[in-house]
Amino acid sequence: MREDVESLDIRDVTANWVNKEALTHQIDERIKALADLAHTPLFFGRLDYLHEPGAEQAEGAEGERFYIGRRHVHDSDGDPMVIDWRAPVSQPFYRASKKTPMDIALRRRFGYTGGDLTAYEDEHLSDPTEAAATSKLLQQEIERPRVGPMRDIVATIQPEQDEIVRSGLGGTLCVQGGPGTGKTAVGLHRVAYLLYAHRERLARTGTLVIGPNTSFLHYIEQVLPALGELEVKQSTVDDLVAHVDVRGKDDAPAAIVKGDARMAEVLRRAVRSHVTMPAETVVVVRGSRRWRVPAYEMEEIVQELLDRDIRYGAAREALPQRIAHAVLVQMERAGEAPDDRVQDAVARNSAVKAAVKAIWPPVDPAKLVLRLLSDAGFLAAHADGILSEDEQKTILWARPVRSTKSAKWSAADAVLIDEATDLVQRTHSLGHVVLDEAQDLSPMQYRAVGRRCTTGSATVLGDLAQGTTPWATRSWDEALAHLGKQQAVVEELTAGFRVPTDVVTYASRLLPHIAPGLTPVTSVRENPGFFEVRTTASDSEVMGACEELMRQQGSVGLIAADARIPALAEGLTAAGITYLAPGEETTHETRLTLVPASLAKGLEYDYVVLDEPRAVVDGEPDERTGLRRLYVTLTRAVSGLIVTHAAPLPHQLT
Repeated sequence: MREDVESLDIRDVTANWVNKEALTHQIDERIKALADLAHTPLFFGRLDYLHEPGAEQAEGAEGERFYIGRRHVHDSDGDPMVIDWRAPVSQPFYRASKKTPMDIALRRRFGYTGGDLTAYEDEHLSDPTEAAATSKLLQQEIERPRVGPMRDIVATIQPEQDEIVRSGLGGTLCVQGGPGTGKTAVGLHRVAYLLYAHRERLARTGTLVIGPNTSFLHYIEQVLPALGELEVKQSTVDDLVAHVDVRGKDDAPAAIVKGDARMAEVLRRAVRSHVTMPAETVVVVRGSRRWRVPAYEMEEIVQELLDRDIRYGAAREALPQRIAHAVLVQMERAGEAPDDRVQDAVARNSAVKAAVKAIWPPVDPAKLVLRLLSDAGFLAAHADGILSEDEQKTILWARPVRSTKSAKWSAADAVLIDEATDLVQRTHSLGHVVLDEAQDLSPMQYRAVGRRCTTGSATVLGDLAQGTTPWATRSWDEALAHLGKQQAVVEELTAGFRVPTDVVTYASRLLPHIAPGLTPVTSVRENPGFFEVRTTASDSEVMGACEELMRQQGSVGLIAADARIPALAEGLTAAGITYLAPGEETTHETRLTLVPASLAKGLEYDYVVLDEPRAVVDGEPDERTGLRRLYVTLTRAVSGLIVTHAAPLPHQLT
């Protein structure tokens, strides 16, 4: 298929060089999408239908056989050899069962080792004499060791996951899922499905995946390309609102106030405060005639624009046209017949421009936020009745700043500037946005994401129990309201495919203290996993635990409180153990990653050593946030976990 595309001759089908460049780019992208992936088989399943899909189920009618794979594959004649997993005819591979066979006689799963076909397993779904059984190949694929970045799960999607993946583009979907329930994979595969089902629409409007940090984005970045989808953009919230260089950091109380949704009204008031009601007549000179727009009429025009509550910049652009229209009405009354060109000329008249500048001056969003945070009087005037005096003092800068370039902006400040920017000029909206680890966002960050999909839909992924910021959301209803998607459907995933039973049971001891209303995850893995809590006397014993786990097959993560990372890095070096930073791809030679607790969210390793749980909790501003951070770090292991500690464990774990 790739060779067919490479051999295309476009010399006689392009009208000009622009067409040629565009077509050449499309061909190049198609060639990239058809690249061979090492150790990735073309198909992983087979479906034998009792009857031809879509045809009437007549007596004696023959069925049809389909091979299911990550990508559509056809032969040199164009006849399909492998059916894309997203096609409707592939759906029974994920949803058919002995109870509901969906007209499937046989479902076959194929097993691979290093890209070589090594096994297969059959289920005769319509045969009443064959009992239902758990798929060994499916279990092996779920429990296969993880080395390298996150991989797709097209061969192991479960029925409850498939329902979410194939849900429509029209509505927003929120997925609450505990550790190891596959919510991130489900979100990414939903993107792949939507691009398959609505490719033309999303090609026009765009698709974006938003993750919590760059390490997480590096970890997931190969999933969609492996499914042939190359056009999906990835970003963090910080990158999304990067109007200024972020060089400062807020303490928790200031960040909480700045992230509060009430700041949106403070900003709206501050932006609108730049409008000054006209007090003078505008006189437009054209030839020998003078046309006057009296102050009272000017005030009516300005008030109408304010009442419409449109973007500040859009209203500013409309104002000269409204003034010009008032002049044209007078011209018509005087017997003239002005056209659109006359109106445009009047709108560009120097007197009109001067009036607009005085009444509706331009607003620089960064300068506006700078003034709010450094001018106590300006903040008080626009936060009156919204923020208390103590809250205003909390966000005011201690020292005045001369300019937007010299200011040490924080991440929360950048979100405020993004809000102000949207008040001035509408933010571009995309067709679909995936927001992962959504529980950690502040209300103002939700608003920033929501602005990117006002005319599109969203997939919101997260776990309330893993909210590790002081401003973490308390409920999905609250979060979705800030996102502007109140009508979203909330689905919950409770079957754990990643975390072993013993590990998730131990971590679930924290749930009553961090998210009492959530259903604990139930592990469906047959392997109970390796789990041990060890008291250590020195860091050398932590290194020993790492060496012990590295004798197993798969990746190893050493997770610790951020403050402990330098000491552990020194210990690993002294022990001669090579290690990677989060986001760097593991290899068979270097399989250990040293992970600060603050970056552990969303990552997974076959084996984990968790160092000093008490230090993880103490590293956060408050105990609830610390316990949630601990819950995250406890649930990163796929096959085994060793918890090492010299200090006493948090009492919630005992």
